[in-house]
Amino acid sequence: MEYTSAEMMTVTAAKALENGMTCFVGIGLPSEAANLARLTHAPDVVLIYESGTLQTKPDVLPLSIGDGELCETALTTVSVPEMFRYWLQGGKVDVGFLGTAQIDRYCNLNTTLIGDYTAPKVRLPGGGGAPEIATNAGEVFITLKHSKRTFVDEVDFVTTLGFGRDGTARDGVPNIGKGPTRVITDLCVMKPDPETRELVVVSLHPGVTAGQVQEATGWEIRFAEQLETTAEPSEKELEVLRELKARTERKHAGEA
Repeated sequence: MEYTSAEMMTVTAAKALENGMTCFVGIGLPSEAANLARLTHAPDVVLIYESGTLQTKPDVLPLSIGDGELCETALTTVSVPEMFRYWLQGGKVDVGFLGTAQIDRYCNLNTTLIGDYTAPKVRLPGGGGAPEIATNAGEVFITLKHSKRTFVDEVDFVTTLGFGRDGTARDGVPNIGKGPTRVITDLCVMKPDPETRELVVVSLHPGVTAGQVQEATGWEIRFAEQLETTAEPSEKELEVLRELKARTERKHAGEA
């Protein structure tokens, strides 16, 4: 089956989740990938959302963390303070799955503003629970579309900590998760270098060249010596993803 670059990204991100993991899910692309994983290879993945829904199994993708679909399909719903204090800060979340507006070479995320802080060009929604997720989840996966507008040399504002401006912000800090371990885009998969924490391209999606990745990145991106090719989506994964999105469109359009 033919597939789009967006479908390639979502399926690749979904494959990063293993069955039985507890995943704190962000809205948008992370939610799409996490629910695809639940509907395919990881039926026992535990999805939790910032609004307090535990082990939720939405039939359609939520519009926001306040979407009734999440509460209606959850095993239970707890208060937001309990969600963060007990579940997240208590070390019960294996993976935080996040998106962002800007990311830099050290995986710092910006969802606060574009431009100068005192006179921004654009105001963004803010961090929500992402800063806490990034510092308390066992590890963090990030998924987003690849462009120079998103992959910038330096983020305009550090909303959510990756590894700091120089890659050392997590060094020697106790009781903190691993931080970002994987970045998945519509072009490639990247992982932080174990020593410098700078992002390195480890896998190119089928048909994508290193030049295309560099052209879409705002700094001189590094590539692994043993550069792999990402596995293509299966027919089943594409069918499930497309049906999930079709159901979502029908529901949000007020149809059956």
